[in-house]
Formats: sequence, C-alpha cells, structure tokens
Amino acid sequence: MKIYLGAVAGYLPSDMMKCLSAFMDFCYLVRRNALAAPDIENIKNTLARFHHYRQIFIDSGVRVDISLPRQHSLVHYPRSVYLFGSPNGLCSSITESKHIKAVKEPWRRSNRYNALSQMLRTLTRLDKLSALKSVFTKRGMMAGTTSSYTGRVLAGEQPQVEAAEAAAALADNEDDDDGTVHGPKSLSSIDLAPTPQRSYPKELNALAAHIQQPRFPELFRRYLHEEVHGPPAEDTPPVPIDACPVFGGRITVHHSAVARFYAPSDLGGAGGMYRERIRSNPNWHGYARRDTVLVDVAAPTMNGLVIGRVHLFFSFTFHDKVYECALVNWLVPVGDSPDPDTGMWVVETERERGRPTLAIINPMPLPARHISLVSTVPQPSPSTSIIQTHWTLLILIL
Repeated sequence: MKIYLGAVAGYLPSDMMKCLSAFMDFCYLVRRNALAAPDIENIKNTLARFHHYRQIFIDSGVRVDISLPRQHSLVHYPRSVYLFGSPNGLCSSITESKHIKAVKEPWRRSNRYNALSQMLRTLTRLDKLSALKSVFTKRGMMAGTTSSYTGRVLAGEQPQVEAAEAAAALADNEDDDDGTVHGPKSLSSIDLAPTPQRSYPKELNALAAHIQQPRFPELFRRYLHEEVHGPPAEDTPPVPIDACPVFGGRITVHHSAVARFYAPSDLGGAGGMYRERIRSNPNWHGYARRDTVLVDVAAPTMNGLVIGRVHLFFSFTFHDKVYECALVNWLVPVGDSPDPDTGMWVVETERERGRPTLAIINPMPLPARHISLVSTVPQPSPSTSIIQTHWTLLILIL
C-alpha cells in the first residue's frame, strides 16, 4: 500500500490523497499488537478523517454513494478492540491461505470417496516429513549426497552441523533477506556479514580509489579523532587533518549487515523479534544495490531519526578495538513536517558545494532498520523521494 501513494501523488485531487492516506494510517494502526486507550482515540480520529475526505469520490462523480460492507465494518473496530483485544494483523486472507494447504490440496490428492480420512492421513504424513527434515538438517544429513553422508559415517565421522555454524551460514547467505528471530525480546543489534569480501584493497588510500570516494581517507581519520577524543563541541572549527590519527592497518569490506530489532507488527518470533538484511553491494544480480536505512540519533525532525544510504560496510582494528562502520550519504527532509496530502516525509539528498555529503558512522550500537524510498511522480528533483510515516513509528519502539 505504501507504494501506491507515491505513484499517484500529484495526479489525484488533494482530498482523494488525504482520504487514501487516512485509510492507510487506519490499517497500520489496527495492525499493532497492543492498543491502549490513546491508540483507540487515534484510530477513531483517523477513521473520522477518512469518512470526511471520502466524500470527494461522490463530489467528483466516481460513485453515487458509498455503501460498502467492508468499509462499514471499520466503525466496529474500536469497540471490538475493547471487547476482544488487538486484531494484530488478523485478516481473512490468512484463513484462506491455510484453507488451501489444509483442505484444498489434500482433497485433490484423495480419490474423492470418503475423502476425510484420506485428507487427515495426508496432513499427518506431511507433518511427520517436515519434522523429519528438521531433524535431518540438524544432523547434517541434508548436506551433500546420501552416499557421501554414508561414507562419512562408515569412516567413523559424526557429520553434525553445530548451531553456531548454522547461524553463521544463515548470516552469510546473501539471498536470505529477512525472517523471524526466535527467542525472547532483546535489544536491537546490527552485525556485519561474517565473511569479508576479498576483492577489495586493504589499505585506506587504495580502498578510497577503488570505491571512487576520494574524501574517504579524510573522513576516516576524522572519525578516528572523534573516537579517541570525543565529538567536537558545537560551533567549533573542524580539527586540522594533520591533527587526526594516521591509520596504517587493514580494512575489510562487507557487502551486507543483518539488523535484529523488536517489530511486533511484523511476522516475527515469539518475542516479537525480526531481522532484515541491509545491503551495500556494487554488483547485486548485475546491478548496484545501496540500501537505505533509518537511524535513531535524536535528530530534531522526523521523530529523532535520520536517513542514510549505505555506500560501504567495513571493519578495522584500531588500538586493539574492533570497529564496524558504514559509509553513508545522508538524505534530509524537505520541510519540518510530512506532506499534508500523503502524510509521508519528503526527503532529498543532502549536498555540500553541489556534492552529496558523506559520513562514517558506527551503526552497530544504534537502532537501525532498512526502509524503501518511493520516488514521487512527478519528481520535484532527481533525488527526491518519500517515505511513509509508519516506518518512522516502527523505529521508535525498538
């Protein structure tokens, strides 16, 4: 749904945009796993805003009246939440998808005569096969071939896959984008992919030339100065580059990082934890991919969040301490509030003297989450995009 507003922005009347924005806000609000009294009032206000602005569809001749059962059901949500609790993303499509797996497909496998017992037998066998596959995977029996596994057993080996190795393999799987994190709720974290990329130079200046970022060595040395001496006070001139530490160690580059955070509105684990992979890869299936992230740094706008496009993930050791950092290009909001029609923040690339600004950050202790920017049509400028306010709210609960 979030992409739709960006696609139609500028083409529909203002009241239509506000109506669609109010409806989407309502959908995101009722998806929360916990709703307090202020949230219910917010839902009521959002619903009233939706009912007010939907009159534009009658005034413009799109409809004669609005009498739709599913839209009418929205007015019952606040009272139903008081009676039965938060819907937490419950949707009729969930039961429909389960109906396909539990009823339709087993029915097709039966001979249509006294099918119930056959369907139950099919479901039981599928559950047993799924459990058996899980056991075989833990024992390492799904890796390689049957003959190779048998040969290792006959040779006296015990081909077990340790949990740590399995987790490392998952973290290194570049095709694994996101998923649930099992276990209780915990603090947010970001970890670089365990395996570094070997095609990059290890020396600072050579790496800067390789990634075509000539300011990278200066930014790197200033970052080290702040790590050693602390951030400078406001309104102070920049430290001369000669006063910054000189680095002669090795730098390793990573193409991705895995962020783990608390996201109760997503399909996460029992504790509400979820993970997403953030990529900065110059050749992702033939194209450069530079993901965009939200980082909570107590900024004055956007509820304390800033947006950065990741150009490089890298790590190094300085004074016996390991640093895991990211080279980012900041995107700044246009204005101090979201767009009045879409309810989404409009952002553009931050520039200094006509060039995009760059910064080195250590995102590992900071709550961060991958987001998708939606280009406006027509675009105010080539670099302008919009993001949804809902994504901002998700970061605040990490």
